[in-house]
Amino acid sequence: MAPKTEVLTSLRALRQLRRTRGFYMAGVLLWTAAAVWTGWASPGSRQMWVSLLLAAVFAGLLGTASLWLHRLRINQPHRPVHHSATRGTSAATG
Repeated sequence: MAPKTEVLTSLRALRQLRRTRGFYMAGVLLWTAAAVWTGWASPGSRQMWVSLLLAAVFAGLLGTASLWLHRLRINQPHRPVHHSATRGTSAATG
């Protein structure tokens, strides 16, 4: 059985990766929109290529974070769900 600190660390990592994935998705969308806008206004300009480069960087980061999140979910042990005692068992003992 894994120590509690290891389980807590993996839960924190999952939570952090979910948050960062949303940030990277917003970055991909914003930089892609900026590249499209700049490409339409002045095609082939340096600003358009920089926007495309930043969109590609954010897409790579999004892919990496999604892959890590998927691997962390697979490596988590399947623990049974803790259920409380039913009312019938507590009433029968009293």
